Amino acid sequence: MSKNFLTRGHVRALNRRHKIAVAGVAALGVAAIGFSATPSDASTTTTSEAVPAARISYSTEPIKDVKGTVTDQMAGAGVKTELIAAKKQAATDAAAKKQADAAAVKKKQADAADAKKKAERERQTQEAASRSGDRHWGGERGETGKRADAGKPAQKSYANNLDGWIRESLDIMEAKGIPGSYHGLHKNIIRESSGNPNAINDWDINAINGIPSKGLLQVIPPTFQAYHVPGTSWNIYDPIANITAAANYAADRYGTIDNVNSAY
Repeated sequence: MSKNFLTRGHVRALNRRHKIAVAGVAALGVAAIGFSATPSDASTTTTSEAVPAARISYSTEPIKDVKGTVTDQMAGAGVKTELIAAKKQAATDAAAKKQADAAAVKKKQADAADAKKKAERERQTQEAASRSGDRHWGGERGETGKRADAGKPAQKSYANNLDGWIRESLDIMEAKGIPGSYHGLHKNIIRESSGNPNAINDWDINAINGIPSKGLLQVIPPTFQAYHVPGTSWNIYDPIANITAAANYAADRYGTIDNVNSAY
């Protein structure tokens, strides 16, 4: 009995507290039913006036203080990137050109140095050959006309005169396959220079042209150089070198020095 009494008292207290709220909810429900029951073409005082439309105004003034759209900004960034890349490429090209120029200069200097060394070697070789030729026919011959080559194996000796020069030349010619006889050499030497190894012609056409004939067989310098026999001196006045070069030229042009009986 006591529990029921407490429950009913609690309910009565709750109804009194929310009386106004419940009445309000009921009134709102009635109003909603009445509104929904009203025909769609009926007019009432609460809906007869139209709600004014909202007005939106648009400004025609350009937006100020804006540098560009996102697209413009991206385009500008692309141009800047291209400029940076172009500068880097230009710097790379300049460095490569500088390096190539330096390498070319270095190579040119090296080539010049090599050419100079080669020329010096050739000069020394020619000088050595000339000195060897000088010793061969004069400088190192003793009073008896025999060479005094100390420390070398004994070699065939030749007299330091016209006879010895012709005989030595004939031995070299035979070794090189150049035809000619003692008689053919001797007769032409006597006609051309009278046996003087230092003879020089300073009056004929060759002399007028600046290339006078020289030596035992009166050979002009261009012919001597073209028909020089390896192993002999490069000195045109050397008897052995002069004879063998002249015999080599005569063999090429006339078949042999023996066929030469006049100026050749």
